[in-house]
Amino acid sequence: MKVLYSCLSKSWGGMEMVTITGIKQLLKHNIKVELLCLEESRIQIEANTLGIIIHPVKSHRTPNLFTSLKISSIIKSGSFDIIHSHSSKDLWVIVPALHLLKSRIKLVFTKHIASSIIKKNFLHNKIYKRVNCAIAVSSAIKENLSETTSLEENKIKIVYNGVDLEKFNPDKTNRAKIRTELGVDENCLLIGMTGRFSPGKGHEEFLFAINELNKKYPDIKCIVVGEASRGENEYEDKIKNLAEEYGIKNITFTGYRIDIPDVLAAFDIYVFPSHAESFGVALIEAMALCKASVASNSSGVLDIIDDKINGLLFVAKDRSDLVEKIELLINNPELRKTLGLNARAKIKNKFDLDIVTEQIINIYNQLIK
Repeated sequence: MKVLYSCLSKSWGGMEMVTITGIKQLLKHNIKVELLCLEESRIQIEANTLGIIIHPVKSHRTPNLFTSLKISSIIKSGSFDIIHSHSSKDLWVIVPALHLLKSRIKLVFTKHIASSIIKKNFLHNKIYKRVNCAIAVSSAIKENLSETTSLEENKIKIVYNGVDLEKFNPDKTNRAKIRTELGVDENCLLIGMTGRFSPGKGHEEFLFAINELNKKYPDIKCIVVGEASRGENEYEDKIKNLAEEYGIKNITFTGYRIDIPDVLAAFDIYVFPSHAESFGVALIEAMALCKASVASNSSGVLDIIDDKINGLLFVAKDRSDLVEKIELLINNPELRKTLGLNARAKIKNKFDLDIVTEQIINIYNQLIK
């Protein structure tokens, strides 16, 4: 089997990381993969290490005849069985390329982010009619696809994003390394969040909660892991300035880290305060490492956390509720342990990356048989 992966994005976030992870997984299953991406994008840089053929294009404006012509040439010479796009925007250059060739290659696209726009006009209908399968990363995304597009219900499949349980294995991480680096004593409670700096990720709510909790629990420490999204440097500065305005001294902003499993291992409480999240890869990574988590009750998170069983949910954007749920975990070490153990069990059962990969390969096989 030969697959052309597509992700025409300049950013580097969950969607792009999942694309690279997906390529690695398919290669492990001896499936040939080539990548269509934007020239000089972060995803091209990451893919350069994978030893695959990469097809960079200059323009990501859609629709774009020149880009479609180049893609048609790539498809014509590639002998692909499947084209798998990780962005619905890519369809605007891929579908015309397929029409130019009168190609019957099966087209799959994964929907990572919900849309607030109804896409049922003539042009959208033509685009989505060519899609053979749409993969939704959560129940919320499946519902969103059904509501906003003309895709037939039987073409929409839920396949969750997965986590590498060997990489995110609590028995293979170095909790002490990061705590030593941060100057955090083993008896000190470390509360943190991970993820790119972008409005809606909940950084303001997190800092509010830490500021309130500091009044009652001055010995806690907190950590914010991640870098600014493309074009969001001002927002990162805003968050750091907010921490200064609150007078929060017990906080560390680590920036981008490649050792996320070890960083998460150092946490005692993980906070996922996004306002609206289509899924939550960062959340399942923390849960895979047995972390007691407090997460907003938003969209895709509801597929991941069963409240009070493998994590705690708070009302999205409700700062007081967030404070209350974190405080509950601060005062209950046994609850933290129970939630953490149940969290890994949930991840093993539902979000194991190997299981997710098999589900995607099964979709491919069903389409080409």
